[in-house]
Amino acid sequence: MPALAVAQAFRAEHPEGELLIVGKAGGPEERLVPAAGFALETVVVRGLDRDAAWKNLALPAVIPLAGRRGLRIVDAFRPDVVLGMGGYAMAPAVWAAGRRRIPYVLHEKDVRPGLATRMFAAGAAVVCTTLPGTETRLGSRVRTVLTGIPLRPGFARRTPAAPARTLLVTGGSQGARRLNQTVWEALDGLLQRFSEVIHVAGRQGAAEVERLSAGEPRYRGLAFSDDMPALMARADLVVSRAGVGTIGEITAVGLPSLLVPGTFGGAHQELNAQALVEAGAAVRVADADFTGARLLRELDALDPERLRAMARAAASLGRPDADRRVLRVLEEVATPSPTGRVRGGG
Repeated sequence: MPALAVAQAFRAEHPEGELLIVGKAGGPEERLVPAAGFALETVVVRGLDRDAAWKNLALPAVIPLAGRRGLRIVDAFRPDVVLGMGGYAMAPAVWAAGRRRIPYVLHEKDVRPGLATRMFAAGAAVVCTTLPGTETRLGSRVRTVLTGIPLRPGFARRTPAAPARTLLVTGGSQGARRLNQTVWEALDGLLQRFSEVIHVAGRQGAAEVERLSAGEPRYRGLAFSDDMPALMARADLVVSRAGVGTIGEITAVGLPSLLVPGTFGGAHQELNAQALVEAGAAVRVADADFTGARLLRELDALDPERLRAMARAAASLGRPDADRRVLRVLEEVATPSPTGRVRGGG
């Protein structure tokens, strides 16, 4: 979705330009990119699995094939600049850009740079970052620009109510079992404190949210929502994991939050949460400590004055124009083609 946000900004400002999105074969991009009206090429690629080492046995065969495929795509399209949006799926095209001496820009979503970003940062013209702190982990020789994370349209800055009236709980697109169980455990107490509780539980919580929503109109339980801008527009306070996409949405709107970082993926969400806590925009609770009683205690400690201060701090971190900020970097870096057309690949 961040890649599509940049692509849409490129299309709006450079209608004469050409753009190609390169993604993983079998990934959601095979559905999302054509639906958005952009050209797509795919590569068979996989990342390093830190949790199951045996899954990495095929990497010595996969990596050379992915690199050759990346070279064929780049040679055919001949971009002026390549944007790598982080993660292993960007590696073939970014590596090919480096081999062909085509300037490339990286975007890193987490405070702790991922393996692919660390591998290619030294050769990047610029690394765009989402939250403060990433730049110190990349070293002084890497040029960074704080752009925020590009978001889908619709996230508008607003002033949430204090005391909060509507609570939004979301574990991201897949849901979060710990968040779900805690909300259900504390639901009676939450409904005493809020006029409305919106709970995006993920598909694994679908049956329970349907049952509870039928019996309590102030509890709006959803298995999934593809309209997070509308939910954020209703919320006054958010309880969430600390995935950078959700953090980008929270700060773009300017909402206070209680974050419960996931323990997966090398615990990268801990640093994301820490950036918001240090700015005064959020409260953090460890996953292991997140119970119904702890949730209610933390919420009771958020008086109106503190909620307003957290909302201001969140808004100060938000970059609702991140798509255009990234585009400005690409325009600066791109080498104009002989035809005068801007061509971008990513």
